[in-house]
Amino acid sequence: MHIEEITDEMAERLKVSSQSPDEPSSKSQDAAAAKAPELPPALAATSNKTVDEVLADLNKSPLFMTELEENDDTEALKALAYEGTPLEVGSEFKERGNECFKEKDWTNAKEFYTKGVLVLAAEERKRAKPGEQTTTTAAEEETPEDEVEKQRAVMETLYVNRAACHLELKNYRSCTIDCASALRINPRNIKAFYRSAKALLAVNRIEEADDACARGLAINENNAALRAVAQDIIKKNEQIGAKQRKENERLAKEKRRELLLRAALHARGIKTRKTAQPPEMDGVGMQLVPDPDDPKSSLSFPTVLLYPQDLESDFIKAFNETESLVDHLGYILPLPWDKKGEYTLAKVECYMDTLSGGLIKVGKKVPLLKILSSGNVEVVDQVIRLYILPKAKAESWAQEYKRKKAEAQSG
Repeated sequence: MHIEEITDEMAERLKVSSQSPDEPSSKSQDAAAAKAPELPPALAATSNKTVDEVLADLNKSPLFMTELEENDDTEALKALAYEGTPLEVGSEFKERGNECFKEKDWTNAKEFYTKGVLVLAAEERKRAKPGEQTTTTAAEEETPEDEVEKQRAVMETLYVNRAACHLELKNYRSCTIDCASALRINPRNIKAFYRSAKALLAVNRIEEADDACARGLAINENNAALRAVAQDIIKKNEQIGAKQRKENERLAKEKRRELLLRAALHARGIKTRKTAQPPEMDGVGMQLVPDPDDPKSSLSFPTVLLYPQDLESDFIKAFNETESLVDHLGYILPLPWDKKGEYTLAKVECYMDTLSGGLIKVGKKVPLLKILSSGNVEVVDQVIRLYILPKAKAESWAQEYKRKKAEAQSG
């Protein structure tokens, strides 16, 4: 519906103010008015006005006006749009952004630069698609070439200034994107190369930072800021190189030690196996001691002592192949929770799982190497497991353990 139709409709409804002589008397009108619901404030204000007065009031409203008239409502609507040409608007936002930048208000500075970019980028898009323009005059359809160049110069500055804000805010990817946008406008923008190099250096993209810096110095080899960044790049590259060399050395040492350990196990005939879910050992495992880099060193194993009758356990961090169980049980026994005194060196027997699924009794004075190299046992997930039981209960437990294990394997 057009404004003219709206005003015509309202005029029809308001014809009550110019009634014909055949209308009801004032008494009947008063009675009807008393029964009628109260009008909304907006309609009540116009109920006693003539059509011309209503139309005049409508013309004063910015949404209905057909004639220009200066009033507060008009100025309020004008404030919703930016005044001036795109160049003027973009330049104004640039200046306001610069003011915030001087105060180190990076966030607001970035917002002002963004608004300027949006205004000028919209103009650039219009020029890229001339067939889609909807301007009404020849002057509006075609921006003078010098005006276009000025717009692009301002937009270039807006991009590099916003890149500076992103750099301060550590938005490094956004910084490089804005620098690239500025360089598309002006491939010789030194600030864009500088800020791009800084952002890339901050995220350790050394080769790209070096490339950006080199391109900038190719334009101006005496630029102090770029030369300083070049030195930072060299220093950072050396640091990263040293760190990488150190890491490579660590990995090589680990690999060498792993090969030495594997060779030592193979030479001794010790069988090992890994499961799908090995226990967390916090770096503890089989190793050559005292020197893991010396193949003449002896083997050491983390060991778990299990007390299945009482659901308790102990952990030996390093059980050397030259040692026997008695060397460790001597300081572990008696156990603090053994109130019955069942666990003493003389009263316990020790067992270990076999490869075939059974149990083997382990002599307390037999060296660990002899047990492990027998071919009957294996070290699972780099940990030795030994069962410690009171002699009086050992035989019955061993029989029950074997029976349950056999059932589990057959089932």
